Amino acid sequence: MEKPSSIEHHEGVLNSNELKHSVTETKGAIADNINEHQLTLKEVWKKHPALIGWSFYWSMCAIGWGFDAQINGTMISVASFRRDFGYIFEGEAVLPASWQTAFNMISSVGMLFGGFACSTIADRLGRRASLLCGILFCTGGAFGEMFAPSKGAFLAAKLILGVGLGFYLTIGPLACSEIAPVVLRGISTAGINLGIAIGQLLSNAVVKGFGERTDRWAYAAPFAIQLFFSLFLLCGLPWTPESPWYLVRNGKDSQALAALQKLWGQNTDVNDKLSTLKVTIQEEESQKESRFLDCFRGTSVLRTCISTGVFACQHFVGIVFVLGYSTYFFQLAGLDTSRSFDLGVGVTACGVAGNIASWFVVNSYGRRKVFICGMAALTTLLLLIGIMDVIPTGPSKWVQASCTVIYAFVYFMTIGAMAFVLLGETSSMGLRAHTTALATATQSVLGMAVNIAVPYMVNPDEANLKGKVGFVFGGLAAIAAFGSWLYVPELKGRTNREIDTLFAIRVPPRKMGTYELEETIA
Repeated sequence: MEKPSSIEHHEGVLNSNELKHSVTETKGAIADNINEHQLTLKEVWKKHPALIGWSFYWSMCAIGWGFDAQINGTMISVASFRRDFGYIFEGEAVLPASWQTAFNMISSVGMLFGGFACSTIADRLGRRASLLCGILFCTGGAFGEMFAPSKGAFLAAKLILGVGLGFYLTIGPLACSEIAPVVLRGISTAGINLGIAIGQLLSNAVVKGFGERTDRWAYAAPFAIQLFFSLFLLCGLPWTPESPWYLVRNGKDSQALAALQKLWGQNTDVNDKLSTLKVTIQEEESQKESRFLDCFRGTSVLRTCISTGVFACQHFVGIVFVLGYSTYFFQLAGLDTSRSFDLGVGVTACGVAGNIASWFVVNSYGRRKVFICGMAALTTLLLLIGIMDVIPTGPSKWVQASCTVIYAFVYFMTIGAMAFVLLGETSSMGLRAHTTALATATQSVLGMAVNIAVPYMVNPDEANLKGKVGFVFGGLAAIAAFGSWLYVPELKGRTNREIDTLFAIRVPPRKMGTYELEETIA
């Protein structure tokens, strides 16, 4: 076996830590580990439906983020929005690239601050309190967008909304990864991406319904729809169980036991699960890791880089360009407004279908294989979009449109869903809130960079590259695909303690799926 000296050392650490636990807790943790490995998805559905229901609730935090991300690109296809905030260029209403950039990136600025604030509040006051803060920010931001009297006020409202979305995108995957058992963890965390896909689909559908109006409600009505997402989350919040991980970490064992009972059902003995939480948390606390800076120390460096790197890959494959600008791209390609809106809805509908398909591949084929195959397929599609833009024929436009639809399905089935799964599995429990905030920050910073660049590359009064932007992102995607082959791990079926062990003994990420752990944790 590889690195025997490292294994022996780690065994000593584990045995030393286990001596600190009571015999009852250690036995309970061992029994729970065995039971969790034997648990099937069918049993979860039949005996523990509350786990599925609450996983769905937390994953729906991402609907608001997906709606806002999509509406940034879709809204520029609305004529009345371009008329009220833009100028006339060659007889057409066009948004200035500078204003378009500010409109697109201001939410990302808010998300950057919201993600870090969320992790702090989630660790100090709990996951439910953090979600409530996100709901309040998003509600205020949505009202501001609807009734803003000027461009400056509109951007301020969008900034406030972005802070709330940063809370949503941080707390959703954090809570899902903490309440789901091993067999459900992949599907649960992939559900975050389903929320994003549903948000994008609703965004395109709403713009389709209101976008051809000639008054200000062509764009104010879609912004108002965001209030329904806040209402849904607010209605469920009073009954939402707090994260057992948070409760145990803060010495609230009795409340943690009640939360576990609510999640697993009254017919389940959850005392062993409480023992597992206490043993795992005590081991992690012995390493004294609880600050943002700890994410960049020791083995946590690799775990942080993987957790954030998979989200960087989403921007390298041009998600903002292909999906965020799909409707506008169809119009630039020569399609009429009505047809472009239809295709925009179709693209995001394929995204929803792709995410549902990810539930069937995540446990069958694993995270690593699905992620890398997705990167390869998306790279090919991006290059094909670029090639078709060089060919000035009518059919080439439809090939580009077809590639966009296929791209949406592949993206959401592979790297879109797997990024959240890998985030939930790769980050350590003690630093999960901070690591998730860093992943949100990665999304925000790269989102700002891409949203600054894409308008200047696409707009007819700027570089006017149209589909040739596919070459830019195709090259970036190829580089990211190679990095994914090196560093994306396979952690399917591993418990949190087993994942901690794999990283502690420094198994190369690409070999984690086949590495035998029996002798290291016996």
